Parts: sequence; C-alpha cells; structure tokens
Amino acid sequence: MEKEVFYIGGFKIIVKKGDITEENVDAIVNPANNELQMGGGLAKVIKNKGGKIIEEEAKEKGPIEIGEAVITSAGNLPSKYVIHAATMGMDFKTDGEKIKNATKNALTRAEELKISSIAFPALGCGTGKFPPEQAAEIMIKEICRHLTRPTSLKEIVFVLYEHKIYGIFSSVIEKYLSELAKKTYRNPIPTVDIIIEVEGGIILIKRKNPPFGWALPGGFVDYGESVEEAAIREAKEETGLDIKELKQFRVYSRPDRDPRLHTISTVFIAKGEGTPKASDDAKDIGIFNKENLPENIAFDHKKILGDYFRSLELKKLRT
Repeated sequence: MEKEVFYIGGFKIIVKKGDITEENVDAIVNPANNELQMGGGLAKVIKNKGGKIIEEEAKEKGPIEIGEAVITSAGNLPSKYVIHAATMGMDFKTDGEKIKNATKNALTRAEELKISSIAFPALGCGTGKFPPEQAAEIMIKEICRHLTRPTSLKEIVFVLYEHKIYGIFSSVIEKYLSELAKKTYRNPIPTVDIIIEVEGGIILIKRKNPPFGWALPGGFVDYGESVEEAAIREAKEETGLDIKELKQFRVYSRPDRDPRLHTISTVFIAKGEGTPKASDDAKDIGIFNKENLPENIAFDHKKILGDYFRSLELKKLRT
C-alpha cells in the first residue's frame, strides 16, 4: 500500500492511495455539487456502493450554498457518515475559495458529530479539474488551522484514487507539515529503528519516499504507544515480519540525522520471523551483511549499522 503518515501535535494525518468508499473511518467526504445530485464521479460510486438512501437523504437537504456541507448516513459503506461538501455549482466549476470553504465546513460538520476520524478525497480535482497541487495546499492549511482549536478529531486521512494525485498530495503535504514543524513544534520527534536479524544477515528496506535510499525498518512513535510497541508495529508494517527477542541497542539523537526534522531514535535489535515482504513505506527489501551493504543508505543508518557490526565483533572477542 502506498501511504505516508504524519504527526502534528497529538494528531495523525495519513495520505494514501486507495478507494475512499472502502475506508473504515467515521466519515468520508463527498465533493458534491450544490444541488446534491449524485450523478457522476465519486458521488456516483458512493451512491452505487452505499445505496440510494444516501442520495435520498442528500436530496432532502439540498440545495445548499457552494462551500457548505451536510451530513447523511453512509448506507452500506464501512464509514458511519457521508459529509457532502459542495465544491461547485451545476456549472461544475470550482476555485480555491470554494475548496477552502468546503474543507472548513466538512470539518465543522465532523465536530457536530463528535467523531474521531474523517477521510477526504482531492476536493475539486475531479469534475472541477482544479490543480491538485493547489488543492492539496489549501486543504492541508485549512485542516491545520482547524486542529489549533479544541477538536474531537484524532485522525485525518487523504485517500487518493489516482497514483499521480497521490504523489502530488503526498509531496505537498509532507513539505507543508515539515515547514510547520520547524516553525511551530520545536521539540524533537520520537522514532524507532529496528535491526532485524534473519538468516543471512539483517533486513534493510529501500524507501519509496524521500529521503531515498536503503534504511533500517522504522518510523514515528504513535501517540499513546511505547517505543517497544512502535518497533513491533513498524517492523510488521514495513517488512511483513513478526519480531521476537526485542532488545534496546542505542539511542541516536543528532539534530541533522533526519533531513526533514529533528528526531530521536531508539534503535532495537530483534529476531525476525516469517518471509520478508516490502510494504508500507518500502519500495524494496533485502538481506545484507557487513560485506555487502548498499552504497546509498538514508538518515544516519550507516553509522548505526557500523556500531552494530562493531558490537558483534566485540562480543566475539569477549567469548
């Protein structure tokens, strides 16, 4: 699965490639016209998969002002609600202000429902043909503005159906949140990395997102999660492996170890069980030893690996 996960304060923002009608969240957002007619595009898919009850409820609440949003049930969809946000009129034209207001009012409806998770598509980028780069920036800015106030929301998901749109949203949102973190959130971010020992060596993944290169499996620690739990989760998500005999190796905290932001990584050593399979943030996966390490290694993982192999040599000398 193509997916990026970001954290801002105690909130999780996910950007993923997929079908929003299959997303198991409290509410999904439908980019609607102001007449709330569900005749084409994503609205048609929502109606076909969720049932006509969604369209019937929407029609009872329309027409609405462009930029406004209304709530209906989700019928047979995995979500509980559909929030219909009007990004255009019946001329099927949109602009930045309409997308901004549609995002804002969709979030306002979410607060009325007191839900914890909501999924957005690329508003205005379908029938409205609005540039996705601009849509992504408008939406993430409005979401971040919303998260500065008291909110029931804990998780916001961007679900993009097309690979190209996913790539654009992922890049724009990562850049914006990284800059925001530098300006606003000055505390280092906790992360984990795992040296997974398997027959033949240790596991490295080839990253599909920047910073590119080979790296140890790992990632950010979720809110409410211990570093040990994070290591187990990240190992499974990125390699498909279950890990056992988890033990802490060292902590790495140089401010420049991650080019995106200041992170502090707790590095673990563990034994891997199962068949390695690249997934989540991994483009490829491989088994390496000291003699055949790849040239392009991301972050400070070359140093970590050097420390690890030296520790093995010292252990042999002691025995």
